[in-house]
Amino acid sequence: MSRYTDRFTALLDACVLGGALRRNMLLSLAEAGLFRPRWSSRILDETQKAIAQIIKGATDGSRQRAAIEAAFPEAMVTGYEIFEDRLALPDPDDNHVLAAAIATSASVIVTDNLADFPFAVLDAHAIQAISADDFIADTIELDPSEAILALRRMRERFKNPALDVAALIHKSEAQGLLQVGSMLPERSKDHDDFERTAGRAAERLQTA
Repeated sequence: MSRYTDRFTALLDACVLGGALRRNMLLSLAEAGLFRPRWSSRILDETQKAIAQIIKGATDGSRQRAAIEAAFPEAMVTGYEIFEDRLALPDPDDNHVLAAAIATSASVIVTDNLADFPFAVLDAHAIQAISADDFIADTIELDPSEAILALRRMRERFKNPALDVAALIHKSEAQGLLQVGSMLPERSKDHDDFERTAGRAAERLQTA
């Protein structure tokens, strides 16, 4: 287990789990032990609907939801409903998200709908709302070697089409992950450095 996971919990909102790139990056970093992901069944309901909308009905999102739940069975937050009626977010439909964050003692809510989670409301619960771009960038900075290895493994899972480093940078920037894109290597020499660094990280893990 990572040395970070016992003190850093993040509640992931449906808007950052719906899109494939954000979802894969976040869950790859979580799989590497860089943070503990949390969500509720209601958040996954919304995620499933978002996936279906993004891919225009090609699937109902149930396969992706099942994969998320299977990969992180400990991430499901329950019992959060008791907090909902005490909360007053601009949109009452978002209260369940903050309630789940409170119930699981999350440090942050990762969401791209920052306006829906005002500082004044969240600060009373010692919770911060942060965008996916900021959160992923912060997580990379937390442990660059571990994060690079996690993103390399994620990238290698893409087969049709394959995703090289340049394509990952382009895809990140095109989808608004500008900080993340700027933290990944661009020049061919940097690509080699990226792979060597990830390889050394893998060797350390194997011998640890």
